[in-house]
Amino acid sequence: MLVTLTSTAPSASDLSHLLRKHPDRAQAFSLSVGTAHVFYPEVSDDRCTVALLLEIDPVGLVRDKRLRGGDSAALSRYVNDRPYASSSMVAVALGQVFRTAMTGRSESFPVLAAAPLPLEITVAAVPARGRDTEGLATRLFEPLGWQVEETPIPLDPQFPEWGDSPYVDLVLRGNVRLSNALRHLYVLLPALDDAKHYWVSDDEVGKLLRAGEGWLPDHPERDVITRRYLAHQRSLVAEATELLSAESHVRALDDEPGAADAERGGQEEAQSRPAPLAPQRAEAVLTALRDVGARSVADVGCGEGALLTRLLADPAFSTIVGTDVSASVLTRAERALDLREASDRKRERIRLVQSSVTYQDDRLAGLDAIVLMEVIEHVDEERLPALESSIFDAAAPGAVVVTTPNADFNGLFDTLPAGVFRHADHRFEWTRAEFAAWADAVAARHAYSVEYRTVGDVDRDLGSPTQLALFRKGTAR
Repeated sequence: MLVTLTSTAPSASDLSHLLRKHPDRAQAFSLSVGTAHVFYPEVSDDRCTVALLLEIDPVGLVRDKRLRGGDSAALSRYVNDRPYASSSMVAVALGQVFRTAMTGRSESFPVLAAAPLPLEITVAAVPARGRDTEGLATRLFEPLGWQVEETPIPLDPQFPEWGDSPYVDLVLRGNVRLSNALRHLYVLLPALDDAKHYWVSDDEVGKLLRAGEGWLPDHPERDVITRRYLAHQRSLVAEATELLSAESHVRALDDEPGAADAERGGQEEAQSRPAPLAPQRAEAVLTALRDVGARSVADVGCGEGALLTRLLADPAFSTIVGTDVSASVLTRAERALDLREASDRKRERIRLVQSSVTYQDDRLAGLDAIVLMEVIEHVDEERLPALESSIFDAAAPGAVVVTTPNADFNGLFDTLPAGVFRHADHRFEWTRAEFAAWADAVAARHAYSVEYRTVGDVDRDLGSPTQLALFRKGTAR
């Protein structure tokens, strides 16, 4: 099975740095399904192509106890398309060989890793079997910004009357981040295959949520992808659908206030923006943490772990604590982070604890930083002194990062009625002056300095949609 990925970006050969695979030599990687060979058919500043050739070990597959369908006498275990089709095995190979590139990390080329690239991807002999498969590859990839060519492969070119096989040669073209392109393949190739080569367990839900972060919750074929990726396991599909629906709803509340208000009356409403606000907010928090040199961090009110995922992806954060008042939410965060199957080193870096932001918790004491990202507006104003005491007095970290909606900016939401909050659970939404008055007073009472930053597009008169306060202990402003 062959997959090629071509970049035509300026200095196209920098693709090799993002993939962390040297272009001057062929490399082989021993995997559970066989051997993956990585090589570069062409390398120049104008065009760079990397190829992954997966050589399947059919005997090893038969012997693998994880193979779905445990009947060793079944003919399908010996006679099948596994060694010849770009199936779920290719997704496994991509995930293992290009693991770092899939996370979007690059110490040497961080700007390039974060930018869309002009890419062309070819995948040979992709299965497109099962119900509702006509044009399925196009339906799955096109909403993600790809131009799709799927060429049916005939059963036998010498006998065209036999018709086409259930396989297509696939070509994708688009301006897409490399990490996103790899995650698209990682999820959608098994969905096209609809016949995973291993037993689907509970861990697959977490893998699907992580790889689908940012694009799967709102994909028009989300339900088809979820069913096929999870091999139609009803309990897993139901769990994944619930989590993806919740994430999609949160994204709607954060980034499309009008749609949410029409649905729930009084929640956030929609306004088009160049980029979703939620990831901008998370990146602003990470920037603040890096600016203060934090290594031990607590995300208080962590929810299902969106910020924790980003913290874990950066080795600079050696100690990470996630807290939430809801035990069920923490359980979902554990699954999303795949902590049950994580390495010992990863589990040593992170703890999930049930805790309330308004009560003292000694487990938060002595950290470099505490994050309250979109938390304070969910606390009754009369309980804010308790929050202040638990965070700034009892825990007393070196830095505190607080983000909250900017009520001044609400006037730019055309469909948000005056006086209506962006979210039904918000107890208040502060203007910039109100937020500064609270933050300045807190800083003065607890010997912190405070710096204010914007998050999202900035209006000259009304500021940014989210406001951020960075508290530093015992330093001048």
